[in-house]
Amino acid sequence: MSCLETIADYAFRSIGYGERLLPRGDYTLCQQFTLIGSGMIWNVYFGIVALISGFGLATALAVGKASQNRWLRKPAEWFIFLFRGSPLFIQFFFGYFFFLSLKTHYPFFDPFTSAWLGALIVLFLNTAAYSGEIFYGALQSIPKGDTEAADAYGLSGWPRFRRVVWPTMLRLAWPAYTNEAIFLFHSTTLVFFSGFPAWQQRGDALYYANYFADKTFNPFIPYPILAMYFILVTLVIIWTMGRIGRRLNRHLPQEARRKFRFRPQVIR
Repeated sequence: MSCLETIADYAFRSIGYGERLLPRGDYTLCQQFTLIGSGMIWNVYFGIVALISGFGLATALAVGKASQNRWLRKPAEWFIFLFRGSPLFIQFFFGYFFFLSLKTHYPFFDPFTSAWLGALIVLFLNTAAYSGEIFYGALQSIPKGDTEAADAYGLSGWPRFRRVVWPTMLRLAWPAYTNEAIFLFHSTTLVFFSGFPAWQQRGDALYYANYFADKTFNPFIPYPILAMYFILVTLVIIWTMGRIGRRLNRHLPQEARRKFRFRPQVIR
């Protein structure tokens, strides 16, 4: 089988298109690149959907935590504390068994025990908590002169938040939020170790990397391939978030614009 035939058969296997059976013997480099790349479709899906959906909840959590109303502040504080204080792997574990217990009484929750939805919800809640704390810190760092200028122009309530507070918050939080986006995509590899099952042997990138490492007894080929794919994804994230960051800072002088600095989190 040529490399082009391998790509045609396995490029979209992880989402149910192409050859159903995994390779048996004669594990070529092309097969490993293709199948691990196919699994990356799921990692990108988890990362993008969780990041976009978590952005809205993170903003609400930041505003809630900064609120003077304790009925808004306390739930936001405890939500952020709970998901930042516990390991993501444990959250996957409890999330799976929580949805499984609901499924036994309510068949509606059956899709929630699958990785495509259940694991996504856990990632969504986790990144919302971390991003909410980042946004809260940015809210606390907004220069007082900005809000005073808004008051002078007669802005209050929602117009004040939308036109002054929210853009300034994003501008201040964007470098740290970019790091959170990178770490979120890296965290999608934990779905392989979670209780959420891979449907019909159609897993993420780590699933296929682990498959080849077990079959060839050589982890020094599939795992570097997996790392290479994540490095490429990281470069795309840095470029995309950098473009957005420059857009947020377009009104500032060149020397006053905050440059992005990648500070990876070693432990989470």
